[in-house]
Amino acid sequence: MKKIKMTNHYILGLIFLAFNWNCQSDGGGTEPTEEPAIEAGVSQIDYQVSQQVFTNPERGFMHTWTVFSEGNAVDPTALDNLKNQNVSLILRLYYLEQFKDGPLSTVQLELFQTDMERFREAGVKCVLRFAYTNDQNGTDAPIDVMETHLDQLAPLFEENADVIAFVQAGFIGAWGEWYYSSNGLANTEGREALLTKMLEVFPENIKIQVRTPLYKQAIFGYSTAMGSDIGYGTSDLARVGFHNDCFMASTTDYGTYQDIAAEKDYISKEALYVPTGGETCPPVDIPLADCTTAETEMELLKWTYLNLDYYGPVLDGWRNANCFEDFQRRLGYRLALRRATLADEVSNSLQLRLDMENLGFAPVYSTKNSYLVLRSTADGTLFKKPLELDIRRLLPDSTFEWEETLDISDVPQGSYELLLEIADAFESLQGRPEYSIRLANANVWEASNGFNDLNHTITIN
Repeated sequence: MKKIKMTNHYILGLIFLAFNWNCQSDGGGTEPTEEPAIEAGVSQIDYQVSQQVFTNPERGFMHTWTVFSEGNAVDPTALDNLKNQNVSLILRLYYLEQFKDGPLSTVQLELFQTDMERFREAGVKCVLRFAYTNDQNGTDAPIDVMETHLDQLAPLFEENADVIAFVQAGFIGAWGEWYYSSNGLANTEGREALLTKMLEVFPENIKIQVRTPLYKQAIFGYSTAMGSDIGYGTSDLARVGFHNDCFMASTTDYGTYQDIAAEKDYISKEALYVPTGGETCPPVDIPLADCTTAETEMELLKWTYLNLDYYGPVLDGWRNANCFEDFQRRLGYRLALRRATLADEVSNSLQLRLDMENLGFAPVYSTKNSYLVLRSTADGTLFKKPLELDIRRLLPDSTFEWEETLDISDVPQGSYELLLEIADAFESLQGRPEYSIRLANANVWEASNGFNDLNHTITIN
């Protein structure tokens, strides 16, 4: 049995959430509610929010690592060094310049597979992009060649879906930015053909990002942002997000927007369900984006990841103004416990109540497996109880109350520490702490196992 209450400033846009979600405005005009009295035998644990910068899966500043046809696989040493940089994402950009007229070679396919294996070994994930040229006047491939390449890669996408966080649509035009196509694909027909094929060959858990909001609207024939009824599903519409390769670089971000306010509002609403990310570039007719401008834009558009390697003067400006660490903390999700209400002694069932918040710019986009972990104080034996918690619904700038009653009749009598695990959904990544979500609280994270300690011990009679 579960109960949820969520409070945030998106309430009007969320009234159609699933039936067991009760939303209420935190606006003015209402009397403050009194804290309920704590029952005898029940403890209330308050948690301290941590300001520490740390990594979490599928979010944050990332590096872009480019490789040309049949080039070198990612360097394991460079991957190991990412831990010291608080980086958990790599944009891997594959140029297929040798294969514009025919199939990918075995060497090229092996390169991709080796990269994925090394990402997994290192405990990171990747954002993928493919392209055929890095020259604005260069040539891309015909659509049938692109489709052939995607068919060749499809088994590898399936095998390595656990370490593919997102995919930038790519392929068409210079840098794979869906423009400057030498094969006449920089139009709705060409873009739709490619995106349709990509949605077919990538597993449905992987979201694909297109370069502008109008591209998605044109391909799907709609302009109203989707709601939760579609957004939490796996339809094609619910699998397409956005990447911006000239973020905050001009009034239109180098043509990313036409109707700026309307299209930003559209992304802001869609980004409750699909990711936004990319990089900055040299500004034109506007100053370098300062801390306030960047924070406002990333909050509005719910940015999940940003390139560390470009554009240097923008990033250095944030470092010099002492807001870079703020963005390290807030890019993507940053989940924190506020309070837990837990019994001290139980028998056959345990009622869990957690108050949480998301201090980041964005939600979690991939499904996770959440567990309440009971750890024996006598011998360390673990009992994991699956939770019905859908962590994706913990939205940015919101508080979230989760209640669930768990059957623990199969747990032996004794004393147990309570911990929360938010693990990757893929079986291949189970038991890998690097792929579990760390909560932004002091004195809760156990790096050796990926558990968050609720700092409470119960006795089972």
